[in-house]
Amino acid sequence: MVNFLMVETQKIRNFCIIAHVDHGKTTLSDRLLESTQTVLKREMKDQLLDSMDLERERGITIKCHPVSMTYKSQDGNEYLFNLIDTPGHVDFSYEVSRSLAACEGALLLIDASQGVEAQTLANAQLAESQGLEIIPVINKVDLPSADIDRVSKQIEDILAIPAEEAIHASGKSGIGVNEILEAVVRRLPPPRWSEYSKPRALVFDNQFDSFKGVICYVRVFSGSFPKSGNLLLMSDKRKTQIKEIGQFCPRPVPTESLSVGEVGYIVTGIRDVAEIKIGDTLTLSDNEADKMLPGYKDVRPMVFSGLYPLDTSDYAKLKKSVGKLRLNDAAFTFQSETSVALGFGFRCGFLGLLHMEIIQERLRREYDLDLISTYPSVVYRVHMNTGIELEVDNPLELPDITEISKIEEPTILARIHAPNHCIGDLLALVTEKRGSCSNTETIDETRVMLTCHLPLNEILVDFNDRLKSVTHGYGSMDYDMDDYVESDLVRMEILVNSEPVDAFSTIVHKDKAETRGRALCSKLKEILPRQLFKISLQAGVGGKVIARETISAMRKDVTAKCYGGDISRKRKLLDKQKEGKKRMKQIGSVNIPQEAFVQILKSSS
Repeated sequence: MVNFLMVETQKIRNFCIIAHVDHGKTTLSDRLLESTQTVLKREMKDQLLDSMDLERERGITIKCHPVSMTYKSQDGNEYLFNLIDTPGHVDFSYEVSRSLAACEGALLLIDASQGVEAQTLANAQLAESQGLEIIPVINKVDLPSADIDRVSKQIEDILAIPAEEAIHASGKSGIGVNEILEAVVRRLPPPRWSEYSKPRALVFDNQFDSFKGVICYVRVFSGSFPKSGNLLLMSDKRKTQIKEIGQFCPRPVPTESLSVGEVGYIVTGIRDVAEIKIGDTLTLSDNEADKMLPGYKDVRPMVFSGLYPLDTSDYAKLKKSVGKLRLNDAAFTFQSETSVALGFGFRCGFLGLLHMEIIQERLRREYDLDLISTYPSVVYRVHMNTGIELEVDNPLELPDITEISKIEEPTILARIHAPNHCIGDLLALVTEKRGSCSNTETIDETRVMLTCHLPLNEILVDFNDRLKSVTHGYGSMDYDMDDYVESDLVRMEILVNSEPVDAFSTIVHKDKAETRGRALCSKLKEILPRQLFKISLQAGVGGKVIARETISAMRKDVTAKCYGGDISRKRKLLDKQKEGKKRMKQIGSVNIPQEAFVQILKSSS
């Protein structure tokens, strides 16, 4: 355990580590903790800051993780470092923006073998826009495939940062760690806005504890917060008592107070998870600040899917669980909805498909819930003939086609980094996904960057997998939301025995409706159990059938006992069976089992 010294504000450094996914952020964090003796050697383990099992298994960071360290510099002074490890995947870029707001500087990691990737560029631009000082670090220099000269040139050409400023390091072997620590002291500024007299702290993350209530992760920008103070939430003037206050080293350690420039946590005792918002400013009720800190812009989820419990009795449990997840994930939204086929559930909003996958997995692991999800959809703008504009994320809410004047879909501006010999395959992929390439830029002699416009709903399911496939694993993509564009979209329904099944309804482009309808009907034919009568499976758009499959009836051999004799006897039995099947079809209904829904929706998403 670390005993933090009382250090003056000028000797505090707040910084984060930003990089493309898998460029070694968490491993470097481990070496920094080791080097500053924040964690003893015997207590050290890989991915120490990744507290979730899910993070460890996947080898990715999902949540930002703060930790405080003390470091004795070569100048003889003791410094307090507050480090925040951040995610690298594009779906968690909102986590990165929150971490940057709590810092004055950033370590920008670049893999020595991979070079500058899409998310490297995006994170660097994000840090620059927030006025942070950037220290470039070329990581994994000990790899046999490392090409330091090429990466140094990319840092100058793409990031516009002088190559001589870059530190050569290896998070695995510890090369360059001391140089990084000294660079943090020399090149990063002390805490900003510290001259303000009143206490102010920015909430950059939240966590819910069943015993302690809501725990706020905060960065103190001015003043001091004692452990017995009366807290005031500036957004809605809500008051509460501070129950506990402390720092991360790396485990939470209670302290007497949090002073200006420090990063730590405050236990509020508030039980309602919706009462404290990420980005809020905290102050003390007896010494109230009059001006809030710049918060975060509201993030809008772009991918929507229905989440339903497999066991309908788990609905209340699911409701409580999604509320707790919403607390520390501002990008996740939910509202209740019902389905004829699936019962009661929630319409949930996510930043992307990985974000959706992570939320589902956390609900399964942390809250012991078995879930089924509907096919992911995006937010469409529907312009009615009456002049009204609607936002639709659920296919069932799309009005009749005769009432619609036009439908607009969200698009993205994607930056794809890839080897130059893959340009042809990439352009074919982009065209297949109804996209277009507006610019091609040469990064170096082996890599190019394509700037493409694509519909958001086309990249949801398999685009990233296809991108990795055509570039042999060397391609990467980062994207920003672009404008809404008018498109020829329709609602496709699946009818089982002439009855529409709402869980299978999707909004698709008119040109792709037939292909998707055929694929879905074919899959249903494999999954649905046979009945004693024929079952028709149809895909329909606006009352017109565009695809059809038929599940044949189970047939009993009614003539098995007839040995020889007149053929009319066999015909009579067969005609009787035929009449029975006809009558059964008139009155019979198809009860789709839950397992079939699970299989079809899993295969679709």
